[in-house]
Amino acid sequence: MTAQPYLDLMPVRQARGTLALPGSKSVSIRALLLAALANGQTRLTGVLDSDDTQVMRGALQACGVPMVADGENAWKITGAAELPQREAQIFVGNSGLSIRTLVAVLAFMQGRYQLCGIARMHERPIGDLVDALRPLGAQISYLGRVGYPPLQIEPAQARTPLPVRVRGDASSQFLTGILQAAPLLARAHELVVDVEGTLISQPYIDLSIALMQRFGVTVARDSQASGAPRFCVAQGARYQSPGHFAVEGDASSASYFLGLGALSGGPLRVTGMGHDSLQGDVRFIEVLRAMGAQVSQGRDWTEVESAGLARGFVPKAFDLDLNHIPDAAMTAAVMALFADGACVLRNIGSWRVKETDRIAAMATELRKLGAEVDEGSDYLRVTPPRALQAAAIDTYDDHRMAMSFSLAACGGVPVRIHDPGCVAKTFPDYFDQWAQLTAHGATP
Repeated sequence: MTAQPYLDLMPVRQARGTLALPGSKSVSIRALLLAALANGQTRLTGVLDSDDTQVMRGALQACGVPMVADGENAWKITGAAELPQREAQIFVGNSGLSIRTLVAVLAFMQGRYQLCGIARMHERPIGDLVDALRPLGAQISYLGRVGYPPLQIEPAQARTPLPVRVRGDASSQFLTGILQAAPLLARAHELVVDVEGTLISQPYIDLSIALMQRFGVTVARDSQASGAPRFCVAQGARYQSPGHFAVEGDASSASYFLGLGALSGGPLRVTGMGHDSLQGDVRFIEVLRAMGAQVSQGRDWTEVESAGLARGFVPKAFDLDLNHIPDAAMTAAVMALFADGACVLRNIGSWRVKETDRIAAMATELRKLGAEVDEGSDYLRVTPPRALQAAAIDTYDDHRMAMSFSLAACGGVPVRIHDPGCVAKTFPDYFDQWAQLTAHGATP
């Protein structure tokens, strides 16, 4: 099938209804790997079916993990502490979480593995993770530019485990990878992981630790003398299958529809994510409330409504540190187009090393719509236009650029989204769901 070059979104006057969220990408990828490492058989349900999760499934299958489809978005995985296949070539696409968790695990499987991805993946840094693993005996070499994929992994050398030191301000996924590999490293000694500097995206680490607990491994938290975080995994820790694990709805994906409900009036409800969610992006509702929308929640649902832009609702301007919700922060950046003053998004430096340089990309596309944008190394200041301009939005092969800019259609002008198919990375039928909830659908 030929990829659709663009999608025209007509102005949205109102959106309302209920959306059942797809499974969380963050939870799905972590749970797939933990199930593969856990003794016993695990049935995972609600697993997201997208490009990124297919990458992780393909990687595990290349490593010999028995995996059988067991219904819609459900898999039976037979796990073990050691992956069956000791030699494999693995394609990771542009899934940062997949490569960063796989590298840490495969480095101590005593096998030979090669990992490569698309061109953009080979521009995303991984040197801090490799540097943290090498003192533990990991034998990882670069097949191209130093500090970046593709990578070659050889059997690790036996060494007495030392405290692992990893930068906290580069990517929380580096720490997630090390923690998920901890049972491989804690067979004879306790594993201690010391974070250097400030730990960004803390909620994603909380998510990783909570999922490890569900699979039988406890991570203890402490502080170093400097006050920086320290994590410990006891000697002999082993993953054990919980039998069944249900993946909750994707909180990052929820942000687009909750933002849609706030701007268009709603009420719009998402199911699969509520106040019991493990994901940090559930806190996007704090941004919505700060902007003046009404938000209510249950255990596994969230609903938003307002008067709507078409009936006089003007979102309040904000100045927020959004380090804890870096993905959902992109939704807030587009919603800033409609605020009653300049909005500032702070502490979003991790955007620079995502699927694209999201700070630069966001600034460029917001300006097309008429906004004034001040771009810094780790912040954006967005001054909304007096009137939104119709624009064609470039998406940079970045799913979140496509989804977040769909909200610009709430401003009374048509919006063209280039390469809408890039949403397949995490939400393949995003625009179909959008069309069902909006008064005006999308036309090619």
